[in-house]
Amino acid sequence: MQSYDNAMRRQVYSLPSLIEEQYRDLEPKTRKVLTTPEIFSVQRIVLTGCGDSHAAAMATKYTFERLTGIPTEVVPAIELARNYDERQLGFAPHNPLVIAVSNSGNVARVGEAIKRVVKHGAFALGITGNENSLLGESASRVLPLSVPQFESAPGTRSYLVSVLALLLMAIRIGEVRGRYTMDQAMAYRNDILRQGVLLEEMLPAMDASMYKLADKWRSMEAFDFIASGSDYAAAFYGHAKVFEAMGKYAMCVNTEEWLHLNFFMRRFDKIGTVVICNSQNPALSRTAELVSHSAKDLNRSTLVVSDELAFPLNGAEHVAVPKSGFAQTGVLTQFVPLALLTGYIGEMIGEKDGRGCEGNWSFCTGGAAIKNSEIIVL
Repeated sequence: MQSYDNAMRRQVYSLPSLIEEQYRDLEPKTRKVLTTPEIFSVQRIVLTGCGDSHAAAMATKYTFERLTGIPTEVVPAIELARNYDERQLGFAPHNPLVIAVSNSGNVARVGEAIKRVVKHGAFALGITGNENSLLGESASRVLPLSVPQFESAPGTRSYLVSVLALLLMAIRIGEVRGRYTMDQAMAYRNDILRQGVLLEEMLPAMDASMYKLADKWRSMEAFDFIASGSDYAAAFYGHAKVFEAMGKYAMCVNTEEWLHLNFFMRRFDKIGTVVICNSQNPALSRTAELVSHSAKDLNRSTLVVSDELAFPLNGAEHVAVPKSGFAQTGVLTQFVPLALLTGYIGEMIGEKDGRGCEGNWSFCTGGAAIKNSEIIVL
């Protein structure tokens, strides 16, 4: 079989060392970016971003609630900028805490959203690699990212770092608010580092299985990515990479809604079906039922992405991802097989990432479609 190396695969193989490197950089920063009085004043948290940053917010929403005890919502940047009720901003001093993620910091809607929430009395923390960007200059405080330059590919390294930064912020806020001991906080942090060790050990087998599956699925016309809870972020990530790496049809849907809607689709022999479920996910029983219907009853080509086999596969394939000691940590690496799979298929069918920003897609060169947009602060 021909070997198809590609930029996404090379990014994936850099992730184990990136986890340790970025942990060493970000962990001390998360201890200092917010003061103790600021942390104690938080009554509600809003996470926002676009694209992969939106997925990172979804990946950590329940972690923020679980670890901090603070109600947390994920609001798309355009909704926060244009539709979010301003009466929910500034309802108490420096509230809510709005955490916005954008590696470049120059995504127009994210910057616009932060300008708006600050205008109406919220406290905004920008997580960005560019402090001089629209986001960096609009936020009340900045947690600076320092991600080393790497070969360009649909977001893989940047996504991991965004999730990592949010996880560390959640741990720190919960620690300061006395939700658990310092020793427990360090156990949470060490579990993050352990993900990098496990990923490095598991990558060769994961890579081989995704290469083999990509060769089987290269002629698929569409893809379903299915999950619930924090796992849903990986489903969103997977469907986004289908668009970026392949230019094919894709959808992400929660576990329950798939059984209400998507299973009606015809030509199911041409739909690659990916189910993401951590063994600690409370929706595990419903996921088991879904896999049985997809793989057995419909005979759909189905892949289960999970840290361990917790239910019968019924003919589905399985790829293992690192098992975490704590429920929140698995989101850091469970997306990795999806990056490998979509990167391989894109390479096998001769696609250019983002269509190469050529022809009809030339208007988006350099991210122009998301950066060069009128800023309206309502």
